Amino acid sequence: MAFNASVALSLTNSKLFLVSSIGVCSGFRSSVACNLRCRRLKGDVVSSGSWSRSFGMVTAKGQKIEDHPLLNDSMDNTGDEQVRDVRPKVPERDFTGTAYVPVYVMLPLGVIDMNCELVDPEDLLNQLRILKSANVDGVMIDCWWGIVEAHAPQVYKWSGYRRLFQMVRDLKLKLQVVMSMHECGGNIGDDVHIPLPHWVTEIGETNPDIYFTDREGRRNTECLTWGIDKERVLKRRTAVEVYFDYMRSFRVEFDEFFQDGIISEIEIGLGPCGELRYPSYPAKHGWKYPGIGEFQCYDKYLMKSLSKAAELRGHSFWGRGPENAGSYNSAPHEIRFFRDGGDYDSYYGRFFLNWYSQVLIDHGDRVLALANLAFEGTCISAKLSGTHWWYKTASHAAELTAGFYNSSNRDGYAPIAAMLRKHGVALNFTCFEMRTLDQYEGFPEALADPEGLVWQVLNAAWDACIPLASENALPCYDREGYSKILENAKPLHNPDGRHLSVFTYLRLSPCSHGETQLSRV
Repeated sequence: MAFNASVALSLTNSKLFLVSSIGVCSGFRSSVACNLRCRRLKGDVVSSGSWSRSFGMVTAKGQKIEDHPLLNDSMDNTGDEQVRDVRPKVPERDFTGTAYVPVYVMLPLGVIDMNCELVDPEDLLNQLRILKSANVDGVMIDCWWGIVEAHAPQVYKWSGYRRLFQMVRDLKLKLQVVMSMHECGGNIGDDVHIPLPHWVTEIGETNPDIYFTDREGRRNTECLTWGIDKERVLKRRTAVEVYFDYMRSFRVEFDEFFQDGIISEIEIGLGPCGELRYPSYPAKHGWKYPGIGEFQCYDKYLMKSLSKAAELRGHSFWGRGPENAGSYNSAPHEIRFFRDGGDYDSYYGRFFLNWYSQVLIDHGDRVLALANLAFEGTCISAKLSGTHWWYKTASHAAELTAGFYNSSNRDGYAPIAAMLRKHGVALNFTCFEMRTLDQYEGFPEALADPEGLVWQVLNAAWDACIPLASENALPCYDREGYSKILENAKPLHNPDGRHLSVFTYLRLSPCSHGETQLSRV
């Protein structure tokens, strides 16, 4: 496996920092050299007033980058001038004495193949050594349900993961492990395809209602509908029983890594992309940013739940989904349900959205209760998506279809934070690198506000007194994104000294040039 670009380590004022340049893939002269300091999240101060010329740079093969043909002339002759010319000097914030925030790096999605074997272990070991030399705390890896329990119920194969974990332990790195109980492929950043277990998709051929379904009857095979959480439709097991058996098998198989403290955190996959949300904006069904998405409650199990809730409310005719909620690529102002003063805020609309969002919370509640049984004594986290488009509208339509009842007159994240607190689970949130101004430059019509959303979720988590972790939503190599991550990780003048519990960088990425791309924060 090959990885792109270069990792550069240097000592400036006795502080370790890392320069990540996109230039190995695109040509150093035309690149934006990203000045990403290793220790900022860890409580050190680094000055940008001077640059050391004594680069200690390595490639995946251990070659010093100062000798690399792509970089030799540029680095020796004009490297300082290039770096200084890229960005004007800005005042540096002093992080001396601030809290330590561990930094992890996500490994590539396809590091384990469909036979549960490690892909190119020698090359991966070199990448891990580079990460170790860059002073990261550890790595994040997805443990794919579709690989481990691929062919038969309760028959698990962990061999590739065991070999990987041993490599990580030998290098004295830590592991964040994601229980990935969803399909990989079809979403932004997915470069491999890993389906759900074959025996599950066989069930889906005769009972397609095990999948989330939109109003037109299109099935989404990315993950199982929450309507079967308590239905024995998976070879005499419910969905949550299947998830629990998978988690318990992992815990037993890798007991030594828990005992040694190598596995520092388990993230529980709770929906598409491992996030606690409905698959409301699937690219496979034609969704494009900034479409509002569609409600995903039309499988027979969720419709049965909705009908029951309507009957209990005394309005059985409310046991249906909205008929005027548009399509995947609609805009809120075009749609009667989501426009200002629309049906989302009617008696029926409030009933439906309460039910829809509560199904999401109940699913998280059930699975996390079992996760605590499987991983007692281990830090557990759950990830929420940063659905930031249409945030500056009254309805917050994209959040509503994703299951977050966060319209302008409600707080949709406080109930989720309260559920996580009940189980002692950390909240992992995305899009920490995004700036609202950038969204307006690209898609002004989307009325997006990632900074406002991040601030709301930060406060929801801290008000609930739960740990808050984060990762970047998209690949991030620029100074502005890096600065935004720092700003959110350690808010300035926070009277309570609140900060992220951990930051995970997305991700070591494949490229054809054979070097290693790591933007280190």
